[in-house]
Amino acid sequence: MPKKKRLPAGRVALILFLCQMISALEVPLDPKLLEDLVQPPTITQQSPKDYIIDPRENIVIQCEAKGKPPPSFSWTRNGTHFDIDKDPLVTMKPGSGTLTINIMSEGKAETYEGVYQCTARNERGAAISNNIVVRPSRSPLWTKEKLEPITLRNGQSLVLPCRPPLGLPPPIIFWMDNSFQRLPQSERVSQGLNGDLYFSNVLPEDTREDYICYARFNHTQTIQQKQPISVKVISVDELNDTIAANLSDTEFYSAKPNRERPPTFLTPEGNTSNKEELRGNVLSLECIAEGLPTPVIYWIKEDGTLPTNRTFYRNFKKTLQIIQVSEADSGNYQCIAKNALGAIHHTISVTVKAAPYWILAPQNLVLSPGEDGSLICRANGNPKPRISWLSNGVPIEIAPDDPSRKIDGDTIIFSNVQERSSAVYQCNASNEYGYLLANAFVNVLAEPPRILTSANTLYQVIANRPALLDCAFFGSPLPTIEWFKGAKGSALRDDIYVLHENGTLEIPVAQKDSTGTYTCVARNKLGMAKNEVHLEIKDPTRIIKQPEYAVVQRGSTVSFECKVKHDHTLTLTITWLKDNGELPSDGRFTVDKDHLEVADVRDSDGGAYTCVANTTLDMVSASAVLSVVDVPNPPFDLELTDQLDKSVQLSWTPGDDNNRPITKFIIEYEDAMHEAGLWHHQTEVSGMQTTAQLKLSPYVNYSFRVMAVNSLGRSLPSEPSEQYLTKAAEPDTNPTAVEGLGSEPDNLVITWKPLNGFESNGPGLQYKVSWRQKDGDDEWASVVVANVSKYIVSGTPTFVPYLVKVQALNDVGFAPEPAVVMGHSGEDLPMVAPGNVRVNVVNSTLAEVHWDPVPLKSIRGHLQGYRIYYWKAQEGSLKRNRRHIEKKILTFQGSKTHGMLPGLEPFSHYALNVRVVNGKGEGPASPDRVFNTPEGVPSAPSSLKIINPTLDSLTLEWDPPSRPNGILTEYTLKYQPINSTHELGPLVDLKIPANKTRWTLKNLNFSTRYKFYFYAQTAAGSGSQITEEAVTTVDEAMASRQVDIATQGWFIGLMCAVALLILILLIVCFIRRNKGGKYPVKEKEDAHADPEIQPMKEDDGTFGEYSDAEDHKPLKKGSRTPSDRTVKKEDSDDSLVDYGEGVNGQFNEDGSFIGQYSGKKEKEPAEGNESSEAPSPVNAMNSFV
Repeated sequence: MPKKKRLPAGRVALILFLCQMISALEVPLDPKLLEDLVQPPTITQQSPKDYIIDPRENIVIQCEAKGKPPPSFSWTRNGTHFDIDKDPLVTMKPGSGTLTINIMSEGKAETYEGVYQCTARNERGAAISNNIVVRPSRSPLWTKEKLEPITLRNGQSLVLPCRPPLGLPPPIIFWMDNSFQRLPQSERVSQGLNGDLYFSNVLPEDTREDYICYARFNHTQTIQQKQPISVKVISVDELNDTIAANLSDTEFYSAKPNRERPPTFLTPEGNTSNKEELRGNVLSLECIAEGLPTPVIYWIKEDGTLPTNRTFYRNFKKTLQIIQVSEADSGNYQCIAKNALGAIHHTISVTVKAAPYWILAPQNLVLSPGEDGSLICRANGNPKPRISWLSNGVPIEIAPDDPSRKIDGDTIIFSNVQERSSAVYQCNASNEYGYLLANAFVNVLAEPPRILTSANTLYQVIANRPALLDCAFFGSPLPTIEWFKGAKGSALRDDIYVLHENGTLEIPVAQKDSTGTYTCVARNKLGMAKNEVHLEIKDPTRIIKQPEYAVVQRGSTVSFECKVKHDHTLTLTITWLKDNGELPSDGRFTVDKDHLEVADVRDSDGGAYTCVANTTLDMVSASAVLSVVDVPNPPFDLELTDQLDKSVQLSWTPGDDNNRPITKFIIEYEDAMHEAGLWHHQTEVSGMQTTAQLKLSPYVNYSFRVMAVNSLGRSLPSEPSEQYLTKAAEPDTNPTAVEGLGSEPDNLVITWKPLNGFESNGPGLQYKVSWRQKDGDDEWASVVVANVSKYIVSGTPTFVPYLVKVQALNDVGFAPEPAVVMGHSGEDLPMVAPGNVRVNVVNSTLAEVHWDPVPLKSIRGHLQGYRIYYWKAQEGSLKRNRRHIEKKILTFQGSKTHGMLPGLEPFSHYALNVRVVNGKGEGPASPDRVFNTPEGVPSAPSSLKIINPTLDSLTLEWDPPSRPNGILTEYTLKYQPINSTHELGPLVDLKIPANKTRWTLKNLNFSTRYKFYFYAQTAAGSGSQITEEAVTTVDEAMASRQVDIATQGWFIGLMCAVALLILILLIVCFIRRNKGGKYPVKEKEDAHADPEIQPMKEDDGTFGEYSDAEDHKPLKKGSRTPSDRTVKKEDSDDSLVDYGEGVNGQFNEDGSFIGQYSGKKEKEPAEGNESSEAPSPVNAMNSFV
């Protein structure tokens, strides 16, 4: 058999509760079923038990009921039958028991006060309503009374009574003035639960003549007003002797003097009181105290704690309220009133009683003949309620006897019922605080099965979810239910199905093969009924890409993606939610298919964004949190406390961290007195701190501001704190950077870095400047100067050491004793020139100079060093041309007595002198010393031209070297042929006299390219070379023969073959060159050891291999191409670069250059930087031909 079980609570909403659940079900009110199914009456609507009516409107007492056949209605009033037909003002609504009493036209509401009860009756029984107590509302006027003005002293307590008239229901009390403005209330002045106005102590501002108590009667929408009360508060100082003589103590509201006093309670009185409240109501406890200063009220529960979620404080904590009070809230509550002079307490003993409340109310019974059942009525209360039963509105003790029922206290047991056992039973539970009345019918029916679920209902269910197929049925006796699948299927008995008591078939995990037609069959002894339903299984909706957590900075754009897969036969709807609510109606939010985009993100946009995918059958959702981050908001509420002379405590409230923890706070200060508008860094504290102890300087008008820092940056500054001016004090420090230097030979200039305004520590900042000679016995000379940074002492001896000091002072006092600094009076030019100047020529470009030091006393200042002036001069004209000679200068620091002169020109005549240098300038020059530099190698010839090419000769023209650096002895010309494959031929070496500038080479090969290497020589060696290329011409006769031969066919064929071979050779060469190989000539040169064609070495100036190394460019005709070696050779080993730079170069102790070099020097043209270009393959081919 399929398993039977009750539906879980979560599925109750998915199916119908049907009538076959015997213990608590009514007959289903299906329209077709009700056409012939009888049912006892059931009260569906009635007026409240305590029914307060508006006497200005008609009285309507409700009583509605249902049943089959429809019930008839009757009423009792004050326990006796109420004959509505005899009262023309009373009518009953047709088909209803509701009464309408027309008192608008005539009659009074008071006439119809009483207790009403409605009875609804049909052939199956009678149901009754509650006892409805009808009372008209009342809003009586205040009784006339004469209110005397109240006069009392400042600080006394006061109670203004309200005592409103008794109304129905009780009025709402409030205090206002003549302008209908509510009187302000506080801890000192408040309204009690009884409506009185309590003053813990009065103040002069409480004086007024219009303290008015108002009572609002909500039921009649009327407000009643008490006579105004006049209150005058006076101080004791206002009572002069005349007034005191005319007033007795009894004319004051209270005779207590105006002085501080401990609290006493105005209400409640005494130390203890009792309070009783009913279960479920609001418990309100009140304590109001007087005293000066105003007391504060605290509440505790003895031997317990106040319920956290149900406890509320009203009226400035003078009223304690506990909602939904229960018996557990009984106990002793203590209110404590406390001020600076003491404390008192009052204990309120709370007892919670309970009107009856249901534990289990009786439920309707539908039974078939011969069945058993029971009605249970259980209630509780304090005191315990009494249970009594009625049958059809009649006490069961005097009701007609029914052998099928048995009464057992709160239970009626039915056995073997028959149709005559049908009735409506009433359970009444009552105690002194109220009653409960419940109707429950017993309906005995004999009915064949009926299936109430619509035929051919289609159920659509998502795969792998439970499928619930309804079979709502009715029958008496209770039918049995069976389910079948398919047209000829057997009863479903497999374990995969669950049959519930209400007839529902459950498929716990529906699969695709669960699709089909299912038949429900209901049977009892009176008959059988069946119904078919259909089941379809759909694919589940799935989110295949969920939105992801995002952290974005304020002002940026963020996008969430939500891709969904669903059953194609179902309609999909995608909805986006923010924090489980609708998206803001803001143009910044854009929804496009499966995307949500939020532009210009704000702080309020942070939260959970949910993608909800809905079909008619299922719903899936996925959420992602958007965290909006930014730099923190500025701190606020800056406060200065613990204000001392040199410290203060700063506290602040952090601003919002904008979802990034604050790591630190930066505190800055402004000195409004000295540097207004300029903020300085004070300190930094941890992001966990909200206070900082700040060290302060004297005589500063401080303002502080705070900035918060998180991982994204720094917040805007807070608003500045209040200003705080510290007291003046003597300076803490003295000026820095104190120096004593003379500007003239007879003075001493004392300078210092002044203190800033922040360091002055007080007004009247000045400086005490003191000085004396270091080596003398003189006393300190002093002068006090204003806030300046320099003082000049005149009349001092030249360059004498002095001790100086500068001390700060202000109007409060002196700074600590300053440090003593040594200085010197002014310098004068040296008086003596260096002696015994000697020159040692090292080589053609370098000379070493020695001299004797001058006496220290003659220097008359700080020795800066020695300066050498040297220049190139012609012999015999040294003095005559000195004015036009360009001099070079080298300075050697300190006390050096020798130095090196680099960068000299070979084969030149030089002169020099030496001078000593101090801080004032140069001394006199030493006598000039002259010296000569030896010869050196020459530079390359200035130019090389090849002219007049003939069949077998070439003419070379050249210009001598621009710098011969000695006497030229000869020229060397080397040349060699270059064939079409760029191979170099034998090298020819030719010596040419030094006086020649032109030379013709004869017996050369016709139509041949030659490369020439040309350089000059002195006794010191060979100079840098210059290169050039040229080609001899073609013979005219041979050219003519070549023309004749060219007309022959055999020669044309031969030339074509040769051209093809040359083309192949060029291709091979080109490929090898691209692979980085060398020319064949390189290989040949490597294979031979002939010194004539060996590479030129750096030392001997010989030639290197011919290589197309400059990007493989063809050689240009007439170009000069010195090799790198010749360029390096031309650069002197004694170059100025090796000894220092410009005028700042220096020599070391060993004579290496550390001196200064100055003066103009002609820059030699760069030589040897042009590359000769090899002939192109086309030229080579032409030469070959």
